Amino acid sequence: MNDTVDKLVVFLAKRDGIDKLVKTFQYVSKLVNWHVEATNPDMAKRFKQWEVSSGLSRKAFRTGRFLTGFNLLRRNPGSSNTFRLLAVLANAGEMVYFFFDHFLWLSRIGTLDAKLAKRMSYISAFGESVGYVFFIIADFILIKEGIKAERKIKSSKEEEEEKGMVKKIRADRIMRLMAVAANVADLIIALAEIEPNPFCCHAVTLGISGLVSAWAGWYRNWPS
Repeated sequence: MNDTVDKLVVFLAKRDGIDKLVKTFQYVSKLVNWHVEATNPDMAKRFKQWEVSSGLSRKAFRTGRFLTGFNLLRRNPGSSNTFRLLAVLANAGEMVYFFFDHFLWLSRIGTLDAKLAKRMSYISAFGESVGYVFFIIADFILIKEGIKAERKIKSSKEEEEEKGMVKKIRADRIMRLMAVAANVADLIIALAEIEPNPFCCHAVTLGISGLVSAWAGWYRNWPS
């Protein structure tokens, strides 16, 4: 019990940890609002307010995060030309997302002209989508390479070394699958803004996608 509490404290001390918790509030409230909208309008209104306030607080908390992409590229530009290109495209898309998300937040709270919100939301979502596509491609390539490496290790005779390396490869694969799940879910949410359609824009689709993204991120950021 104490170990779990300690890990929770560490998790919530991270910016991403707080973001995933508030994201859970945001999309749970969206689903509850949809569920009770017809039967209990007053409760639906309260949960809608919770959803909106959670979304706005997440935007405020992400202030300056677009600089993370620069730092990641500076520290780890990629081991090959292919991954270097994927990293540049993925992080560039994410930087566009976080940068214009600032203006979206300011327009929604009334600091900037409210008419800018729709345009800023579109640009932010477009950059987000581009970033997610290249992050997903990179993760699938690395998962495939990990599977090949695992097969090669299993064919060797070093049993003790084999166990440690295979365990490490499998742990990395799980993390990458969680990243893919989160990115696909967030891509659906972004597509609902870029090209509105009945499937992506439905409250259940958005709610489930948001929770998949939040909980996959929760798993990836939870202290080991």
